[in-house]
Amino acid sequence: MIRKSPKLAGVDAAAVIKEALQRIDVPSRRKFLQSSLTLGGLSLLTGCSLVEAGGIEKALMKISRFNDAAQAWLFDPSRLAPTYPESMITRPFPFNAYYGADKIRQVDADSYRLEVTGLVADKHAWTLDELRALPQTDQVTRHICVEGWSAIGKWGGVTFSSFLARIGADTSAKYVGFKCADDYYTSIDMPTALHPQTQLTLSYDGATLPPKYGFPMKLRMPTKLGYKNPKHIQAIFVTNTYPGGFWEDQGYNWFGGI
Repeated sequence: MIRKSPKLAGVDAAAVIKEALQRIDVPSRRKFLQSSLTLGGLSLLTGCSLVEAGGIEKALMKISRFNDAAQAWLFDPSRLAPTYPESMITRPFPFNAYYGADKIRQVDADSYRLEVTGLVADKHAWTLDELRALPQTDQVTRHICVEGWSAIGKWGGVTFSSFLARIGADTSAKYVGFKCADDYYTSIDMPTALHPQTQLTLSYDGATLPPKYGFPMKLRMPTKLGYKNPKHIQAIFVTNTYPGGFWEDQGYNWFGGI
């Protein structure tokens, strides 16, 4: 498989990654890495002046964008995340959102329609019955939160790559974006969208997906950190314009891979 090297102005990304991997593999060089990743090192790498207002933020944002490109370059679309036996499911599976459990969004199943727009051939809005009529698959995978905890759950739904094929999505496009009933939004790269474990999730542990986990539908991606897995999805769009995301626009890493 041919991969394109990520780009950052003035930086040979392939050389940086190669050297970093070599240094990490040698214990005596770990201290060098720790000492080199200082604010001064950031200023040299990014070209940002850290004495200017917002200089540190600009430097960190440039590094974050470089990390996005590096992760995308290293991503293997054929490599599967680990799966687990049902005996290892975390019960109860934790609730997690940017709001408290008392503010979980309630979406009406009968009136729900999934909007599909952008670079797709079929833009009709999907009902839950239509989505449930599509071929369904299950996966028992680990959810990893950026806050440092993880949990294993059983998720059921439609393989996202098959849904994209069904709607005639342009799979040469760069991004797939998501808008949600709880005002959350995010976006992913097309290779992740086409990963065999990326799923439009409609059920949890053999039952209808409950509101606390994202009813009527969430996106399940075991290759991504938790904040990249949107819940209560109302709209999907395919685009070549960078869509950003709720946390990503606040400085979180956009690629969000694990």
